[in-house]
Amino acid sequence: MGPLTRSLIIINVVVFGLEVVFGDAFVASFALWPVGRFFSPDIGSAVSFHVWQLVTSAFLHADPMHLLLNMFALWMFGRDVEYALGTRYYSLTYAAAVLSSALVQLLVVSVGAASSGVPYPTLGASGGVFGVLLAYAMLFPRRTVMLVFPPIPMPAWLFVLLYAMLELANGVFGTQAGVAHFAHLGGMLGAYLVLHFGAERGGYR
Repeated sequence: MGPLTRSLIIINVVVFGLEVVFGDAFVASFALWPVGRFFSPDIGSAVSFHVWQLVTSAFLHADPMHLLLNMFALWMFGRDVEYALGTRYYSLTYAAAVLSSALVQLLVVSVGAASSGVPYPTLGASGGVFGVLLAYAMLFPRRTVMLVFPPIPMPAWLFVLLYAMLELANGVFGTQAGVAHFAHLGGMLGAYLVLHFGAERGGYR
């Protein structure tokens, strides 16, 4: 692993440990909440949006499996992406994916909370991981990726395209409740913009 991929995994694990120790108070402060001030029945207190949540929410996770899946994907795809881009551009790509993911999700949850009055937190590294996945497909489009279920091999560009279309459909039709589909797409958008303009300026490193 490159230094940034390793550091991201370590930070996510450490933050999850803090989340376990401090519980709901930690989530109330650092998860991404809708714009406004609301009472959260799950937390049992008032919650509101703060600008730092655009970043901190990307290091929190709902449970150990959520953490494991995100870190496994980051390890699997982040190694090659960091090597290809160099740590500097890889860090820019990941940061852009996290921020764009959070901004898109902030808009979605704020509209939902305004209409229902019930706030829901967003947390997880998925936005950054989806940005890394998009970067992998752009850098290595012809590499074969094997689905877990069903076990079908396909080129990376097709895998990511199908995944993005599935996320869009799930987000539009509201399937798989509790999954931040638009945040995933926002992460892909941020990574694409960095890679696109980086390539136009003559390379990544």
